[in-house]
Amino acid sequence: MTAKRRGTAVLVGRHVTLRVLTNHDFEAWRTVRRRSADWLTPWEPIVPSGQLDPTEDRGAFAARCAARMREIELGTGYGFGLFHEDGFAGEVNLSNIRRGPAQTALLGYWVDRQCAGRGLVPEGVVLALRFAFEDLALHRVEAGVLPRNAASLRVMEKLDLPCEGITRGMLEINGAWEDHQRFALLSEDWVGRREELLSTWVW
Repeated sequence: MTAKRRGTAVLVGRHVTLRVLTNHDFEAWRTVRRRSADWLTPWEPIVPSGQLDPTEDRGAFAARCAARMREIELGTGYGFGLFHEDGFAGEVNLSNIRRGPAQTALLGYWVDRQCAGRGLVPEGVVLALRFAFEDLALHRVEAGVLPRNAASLRVMEKLDLPCEGITRGMLEINGAWEDHQRFALLSEDWVGRREELLSTWVW
């Protein structure tokens, strides 16, 4: 089920729901980020010096939510909170949406360490892929994963997304420029695999 009005997209699956985060999610988001800090930090950019950390500052979190909403309004990104029966568990994001001849987006995701391995992220990713191809009418969705990030690679393996190779120095992660393995799905792939992916993870 998808509510498609601007900024109100809610994607509902078997075990998870994706929705846009709001200021009211701060405490839940902070709790998860704090307890999973060691689990997440090696795979993320460093907060720039002098910039408030949204994990610790409510105003910075509110600004983050506002920036995500602005992306939705501009059509350049959709940032979703990942929720399950016990509450907030992580995020699944479609970012850097490009129209024109590209019609593409980047896929990103992270999950509470306590929820890892339970199939929540693959389900959330399939919901995001359906939204990308069927609601946003994109042609390509790409994910970049550090080759040593076994947990993130496992998501790609579970979904059997095609690997297209390595991009050198793709992103600055935790203070170092890191190579990433690239995985991608095209709209043609989605048409061919839609029933399989939805029946396995969503329905």
